[in-house]
Amino acid sequence: MSKPRLTARDVLSDRRVLLMLAFGFSSGLPFLLVFGTLSAWLRLAGVPRAEIGLLSYVALAYTFKFAWAPIVDAVDIPVLARLLGRRRAWMAVAQIGVALGLAGIAFSDPTRGVTLTAVFALFVAFASATQDVVVDGWRIDAAPTERQGMMAAAYQLGYRLSLIASGAGALYIAELVGWREAYLAMAALVIVGIAATLAAPIVERREAPGAAGSGAAPRGFNFAHAVVEPFRDLIMRKGWRVALILPLVAFYRLPDFVAGVMANPLYIDMGFTPIEIANVSKIYGVWIGIAGAFAGGFALARIGLVPSLTFGAIAAAGSNAMFSLLALAGRDIGMLTLAISVDNFASGFAGTALIAYMSGLTGPGFAATQYALLSSLYALPGKIVGGLSGFMVDTFGYPSFFVATALVGVPVAVLCLIVGRDGIKEEEPALAPEPAGARA
Repeated sequence: MSKPRLTARDVLSDRRVLLMLAFGFSSGLPFLLVFGTLSAWLRLAGVPRAEIGLLSYVALAYTFKFAWAPIVDAVDIPVLARLLGRRRAWMAVAQIGVALGLAGIAFSDPTRGVTLTAVFALFVAFASATQDVVVDGWRIDAAPTERQGMMAAAYQLGYRLSLIASGAGALYIAELVGWREAYLAMAALVIVGIAATLAAPIVERREAPGAAGSGAAPRGFNFAHAVVEPFRDLIMRKGWRVALILPLVAFYRLPDFVAGVMANPLYIDMGFTPIEIANVSKIYGVWIGIAGAFAGGFALARIGLVPSLTFGAIAAAGSNAMFSLLALAGRDIGMLTLAISVDNFASGFAGTALIAYMSGLTGPGFAATQYALLSSLYALPGKIVGGLSGFMVDTFGYPSFFVATALVGVPVAVLCLIVGRDGIKEEEPALAPEPAGARA
């Protein structure tokens, strides 16, 4: 007997969706504070551009978070895990780490030397990446596939709102009061994530078949179980299809990532002013992206994963063709608005679909580790190709470049039809009561 389809009321009345809004805000808050916002402070403090550029290496914490994700999946934090459960304990520790790191940046003085500031920035990035791992693990264990889309959409909304706070908000405070006060204010906003952690239900962690105990992960850290088993489990469950699943994940967002690198140079070369770009891309476009993310969530709930995933692949890749048309049209504000509308909506839709797909690929007991690996994989090709995109534009021009990247969507859409169902996870997890000692 088939399950009844979810309605919008069913999804939006789920408190887990509201929690993901807060978790998204908490996850997105540190990002600009160790990148764009921090770079502005350092440059105003007279730090050389070369040193500011080197600080971008703190992003490696996000890229390689899968390296310590097995520890998060397998190890309890003493005392705190008994009180909050494993996942919530790790969330709380990571969030407190972010707050302390931001306070450390606030009290560092880049005018006297950037070393201490860099150390605290790396600490914030590490704690933030750890928080991402735990939040993803909790989300995957907390809801089945049909609800993952809307939870991912709520997460993206919270994330984007936090970028406004940590970007424009921090700059406003720095201008009116000072940089130390700006970073201390951002550290205080971590309370949003801590409150969500305490309010979140303890989720019965899905365990791998044969795991020790009845529904409990082995205590302590066992290398074979924590590190080797997640990768072995994925291969054993999916078999030969892994050879198709991994390319699907790796290349699904490639057109979007590459477009993100070359979009602003295109706008400038077409003669658009910074104000026009900010109004259309950075303000209007953000809300269109949020609309696309929620549309993806509703589509997943109503028509299922495979159609949504396939449409997202085609739409995200096809949106690159809009940039080709913009390049041919020249300075046309209407075409700029249309191109950004299509691109942001498609990007938001595709992002939600891919998050739901990767969530469904994870196996019992290894959600955080396997999702961390997949989420690191999907960004890697975009970073590599994005670094070469300027040379490609110089050689072939904007129209040809964006058409070529749009064509990536054809094989990706075919892969969606072949292995898209591998991301469907039907079972509804049980929510445990709140007594101390329960596992998350």
